[in-house]
Amino acid sequence: MRPTVILLSFDSQETLGATLSSARLVSDEIFVVDSYSSDGTVEIARSLGAVVVQHPFEHYGAQRNWAIDNLPITRLWQLHLDADELMDSGLVAAIQALPDEPAHSGYFLRRYVRFLGRVLRHGGLSPTWHLRLFRTGVGRCEDRKYDQHFLLRSGSYGQLKGAMLDDHQMPLTEWTARHNRWSDSEVAELDAGGISGRLRPNARGNPAERKRFLREKYNRMPLFVRSFGLFAYRYFFRLGFLDGTEGFIFWVLQTFWAHFLIDAKIWEKRRAARLAAGTAVKPAS
Repeated sequence: MRPTVILLSFDSQETLGATLSSARLVSDEIFVVDSYSSDGTVEIARSLGAVVVQHPFEHYGAQRNWAIDNLPITRLWQLHLDADELMDSGLVAAIQALPDEPAHSGYFLRRYVRFLGRVLRHGGLSPTWHLRLFRTGVGRCEDRKYDQHFLLRSGSYGQLKGAMLDDHQMPLTEWTARHNRWSDSEVAELDAGGISGRLRPNARGNPAERKRFLREKYNRMPLFVRSFGLFAYRYFFRLGFLDGTEGFIFWVLQTFWAHFLIDAKIWEKRRAARLAAGTAVKPAS
């Protein structure tokens, strides 16, 4: 199998080179969909043989679906990566070993997180499974502003050996700034309600469906309390503390701080709505 590789990028010069080097081991048709980077991202991509296409960024789901609909893809299979997702030798070998007509229409890939230079291996978020390799014409990304997953329109799915490494090399200032922006997207997503073409929560389904099932359960828990509970679950019960100082920083920021921030913004939005409603019905003096 030689799938078309599609990467999304924005100011990704620190990680793109390694990602493209591993991608070239499985394909010679690589597209980088860039959102008008201001650093050396475009030059690095072109120097490593990728075709660069510029497109304004709305959110990840929209960007991925634009790429599926508009790129001149010639291969029967597609592999979708982010600019900081590096494939290890095991995953490269697993993709290379697939025939042109494998048993399934899509494959889940295992992904680990490297944070502050350390690969996290505990806590329940590293590794996770993501559907990223699928037959052209059957894969689509959810139209969500945050926490998007790919879906198969038809066919079955499998899992491959090896893993991707989500290599977080940005400084904490940028990391927290991005999560602040993503918290706005998550609040907007929670207000959007059910929309067709979304992942179906299923406690007995594939890895993405099980993850969405747990998220739906989490969303029904009381504001603020749930962020404390999630941190305790990941850091203590799922042994996140075994990942050392780097793990402690990650779990405090990613599990507690980011989710507490989402709850605070939900509370702020509801409070503003109550105040506006009270003003609207207040009788004139």
